[in-house]
Parts: sequence; structure tokens; C-alpha cells
Amino acid sequence: MRIAIGADEAGYTLKEIIKSYLGDKGVECEDFGPSDGNEQIDYPDVGFAVAEQIMQGRFDRGILVCGTGIGMTITADKVPGIRAALCHDTYSAERARKSNNAQVLTMGARVIGPELAKHVVQAWLDAEFDGGASERKVQKIMEGEQRLNQSRGPQSENSCS
Repeated sequence: MRIAIGADEAGYTLKEIIKSYLGDKGVECEDFGPSDGNEQIDYPDVGFAVAEQIMQGRFDRGILVCGTGIGMTITADKVPGIRAALCHDTYSAERARKSNNAQVLTMGARVIGPELAKHVVQAWLDAEFDGGASERKVQKIMEGEQRLNQSRGPQSENSCS
């Protein structure tokens, strides 16, 4: 399994801990930044880079870390075909894979501690999509995404007049 990993400066330290954890487990991963904790990097830049790599099939899954995990989740979910899940507990991480086939795990470095983050990563790595009734629902998500992307015209501002 190949993992793409990235963070903004708020998630740098936790990203490094997770990267080390993955290496100790023999999981191949590539770091999409930042290269140090002082490098200012906007989470959308990293979130899009990682999610696009997965969309293109270069990596199997991705892990993204920012301060809360929310910005990375929103960003990665904008990439067609990507399902990113914000998880701060092992049950949600397991279900993100088993029920939603989420290819991207996001976490907030200001929300979760390093030891729990390792357990969350492991639960997510160990889980596989089990289809069943969830397969129909994930297929509906993918079809809806495709339909919306095809019908999108020029973007306009909505007003409440």
C-alpha cells in the first residue's frame, strides 16, 4: 500500500510522528510537505496535491493533517472521486473505510494527541471497504458527484434579496 501524506505548518509535528509510525510498520509513504515546522504552507495546496495523486492512481490512500482537520477534509473532498473523512477516534476511522470507502484520512493536530492518532491511523489502515448495503450508498455519492460536475455551469453568487 502506498500512502501520500501531507500537512500544513500546524500539522507538521503530527505528520512527522505518523510518517515515522508508518515507516516502522513498513508502509510506503511519500511526504507532500511541509519540509519543516516553520515553513508556512496553506492547507489547500497540500490537500489538493495529495487528493489529486490518489485520484490519478499514484497512491492508494492519503493522510492529511492541519490544525483542526476540517480545512483538509473540505479541500480533499473537492477532488472528484475522493472521499475524505475527518476522524479523531478509531471507530470513525474504521467505519470511514468499511462503510464509506474513504481513501483519505484527515486529522486535526490541535484536536488529537499523537498516541491516539497512531491508533486512528492503524484502524483506518486495517479496515477495508466491505460493500454490502454501503456499496449502493457510495455508488450514489459517486453518481451524484458526476451528475453535479457535468451540470455545472458558470458559477454565480446567490443572494437573499
